[in-house]
Amino acid sequence: MSHWPLSPQDISRPAYRSLAQGIAAAIGSGRLRPGDRLPPHRNMAWRLGVSVQTVSRAYEELIRADLVSGEVGRGSFVKHAASAAGAMPWHSGGGSGRAPIDLSLMTPVRLPEIADAWTASLERVARDLPEEAMHSFEPDAMSARHGEAAATWLARCGLDLPPARILMTNGVTPAMSAALLSVAGPGEVIATDPVTSHSLMPAARNLHLRLQGIPGDGAGMLPEALEAAAAASAGQMKAVFLLPSGAGPEARIMPAARREALAMAARRAGLWIIESDPAGPLVPDLPLPVARFAPERGFYLTGLTKCLSPGLRLGFLAMPEAMADCTAGRHLSMAWMATPLMAEIAADWIASGTAEALMALQRAELARRNRLAVRMLGAGASGHAHGMHRWLPLADGASEDALLDRALQRDVALTPGAAFAVSPRPPAVRICLGSSTAGDLEDALSRVAPLLRAASGVAGSPA
Repeated sequence: MSHWPLSPQDISRPAYRSLAQGIAAAIGSGRLRPGDRLPPHRNMAWRLGVSVQTVSRAYEELIRADLVSGEVGRGSFVKHAASAAGAMPWHSGGGSGRAPIDLSLMTPVRLPEIADAWTASLERVARDLPEEAMHSFEPDAMSARHGEAAATWLARCGLDLPPARILMTNGVTPAMSAALLSVAGPGEVIATDPVTSHSLMPAARNLHLRLQGIPGDGAGMLPEALEAAAAASAGQMKAVFLLPSGAGPEARIMPAARREALAMAARRAGLWIIESDPAGPLVPDLPLPVARFAPERGFYLTGLTKCLSPGLRLGFLAMPEAMADCTAGRHLSMAWMATPLMAEIAADWIASGTAEALMALQRAELARRNRLAVRMLGAGASGHAHGMHRWLPLADGASEDALLDRALQRDVALTPGAAFAVSPRPPAVRICLGSSTAGDLEDALSRVAPLLRAASGVAGSPA
């Protein structure tokens, strides 16, 4: 699919991937040239018969792949033409022509119990749907109704907060954007790890923020390096963004002592803390959040899509007391309020025990999949027992692109470390464990394990 413009017949499920792949192919073939403006989201959605959200997600994937630039108030523009299709972390073509087994997306396992939970919850909610869910234009009314459920969930994450300090959003990314908008302005700097959330980079570009990678060690970001970078920024560095609980690319769980040390470093440097924990209480026995050690400057964001169900688009943003009104106002300006029906379903799952039951099933299945990954890939693929992915550092000089191409020839899609890089770092790949069936995962790992072992410098040669 390298023609342009695309038609509804070109779109297959999942639609956002199909659309992004079609645009990437058109860029690669020269049908779309550097500098060309892509159609506005609504125009593209109308033309192809998809939702605006689908188009937005496709454009975001193209921005992450550095094929397209999103410019506030102007639109989305093509940046590069060379190797466009190969820049995506997933592809339509492999060695056999079949769609690859996708180990590039970090998602929870698709358990059959999730569908049962949706059906049961929708039936319960339909019998007693409050008027606010159908007619409310007032975010405060919905926040008050669902505040108790939000506070209960955050307590499970290690934060004891009143509902007034919790903002509900349509997922973790809007929560992150609201926090960024509240603490920094155009041209200012956000500190982060050298490899970080793929969502942070396009958000920073769209808000005209600069990201600065801070050195770390096996425990995470170095507090002294953070303070030194803040001092050298002459007041331009405003916040530090952290992924301390296993959801970052390197799948690292930061120990309690480092969390406290970073909180104190941020306090001394006058930095806000934005702590992203998208899986929330999925990982048992986590240390206390970084935000607990400096509550006057700590934002903490989590959601339900990674630990329960991708369709349950609801996020929770814990805010410092002094910033609660400002942050709520920033969120109001870009997203108004979380979708009431999603909040109703989330509250039902939390109150009924459904959320806990689904998390227990996720933990058990992810533990099995991580044991499989360790057995097939070796201990060099770092991660933790209940993680949704593994991170494999490659040997010095190894090519991420070449490895991904070889994996695709075996019908397996992986994600390059470059997709998460803020500053120079050694080559690596991310291998996700939840987006396929257990059988497909084992099949995919058996196909690529020899390639990965060879690229990482572990004994053994490709099959």
